Amino acid sequence: MKEQRIVFIDYIRVIACFLVMLVHASENFYAADASGLAGNVSLLANEGNRFWVAFYDGFVGRTCVPLFMIVSAFLLVPMKSGQTMTQFYRRRFLRILPPFLAFMLIYTFLPLAWGGMTWEQSLADLKRLPFNFPSMGGHLWFMYPLIGIYLIIPVVSPWLEKATAKEERIFLGLFVLSTFIPWIHRFITDELWGECFWNGFTALWYCSGYLGYLVLAHYIHYHLDWSRKRKLIVGWICFFIGAAFTGWSFWWKGVPGQLIETPMLEWSWEFCTPNVLLATFGLFLVFSCIRRKTAPGLVTALSKGSFGMYLMHLLFLAPIAGLVIGGDPASPLLPVWIAIPVIAVLTFLCCAVTTSLLSRIPGSKWVIGC
Repeated sequence: MKEQRIVFIDYIRVIACFLVMLVHASENFYAADASGLAGNVSLLANEGNRFWVAFYDGFVGRTCVPLFMIVSAFLLVPMKSGQTMTQFYRRRFLRILPPFLAFMLIYTFLPLAWGGMTWEQSLADLKRLPFNFPSMGGHLWFMYPLIGIYLIIPVVSPWLEKATAKEERIFLGLFVLSTFIPWIHRFITDELWGECFWNGFTALWYCSGYLGYLVLAHYIHYHLDWSRKRKLIVGWICFFIGAAFTGWSFWWKGVPGQLIETPMLEWSWEFCTPNVLLATFGLFLVFSCIRRKTAPGLVTALSKGSFGMYLMHLLFLAPIAGLVIGGDPASPLLPVWIAIPVIAVLTFLCCAVTTSLLSRIPGSKWVIGC
């Protein structure tokens, strides 16, 4: 049976995949070391880098991860009638875990081939794998929240099947309130609503995190019956307000020439903050207005390959960024306003071609998911 595709979801996957690469391309211009990715401390070389990182990474790209989360929930919640928890887990985890584990090993050992890490680092990463992602594969953090969403779907799906729109709005209200917690932690108090050294779970713990995006996806899918015009107007307004705040928040804290703690520089860039939630909600509404019956073949192919492209993209992005930047983020070979998208586009093209070629090999789904 041919898989029935939702056209606007295919477009979101492709755009979100590119935005991930745009975000990581931007990190090369505020990373404080030669890794190309922002660590615990950051350094902005000049005002140009300050502005364009805020624009590309904050304003344009910050919705990438929540868009992937909301897409997964939109497609999977509620579960299919008669599907058991075991069946759901088997289907979902057989799709994502083999490629995830394959790339965990790739990022642990492949950098040895070009001197990107030492054997000591590789062996240390190997010991770390049962507990977390390898040091050269920082983007793989996303897989753990995704796994968590998959684990909780069979638990919340029966409630969502029966919940009224009002009941879901009550939960979403609590979720929105929880998105202020990162700001309260940052600027007011480290311990909030029951947190202390022997308890890390706040009163809103079970209403927070990516579970909120899951419920939001279901609410949009089944309860939000706005007209196309209203979705477009509200969607664009929400996106621009949320994205503008996200970009401004980085620019406000960024001081060129000074080492800055990355969590403070990115104080409003966490994916479960009010501004990112607002921008994600708005952009998802805008995409949902696509009314095409079928997507172009290229879009469908890229959507199918987006998981593999995400997994492999740092293998291409790092050397491409090195060539474009030329060793000096303050004065790259191309002006920074064009350097960031060029790095992202070239990375995207390399990943698309590689994924397409690998997909022709029997058994490739165990490595790239398609």
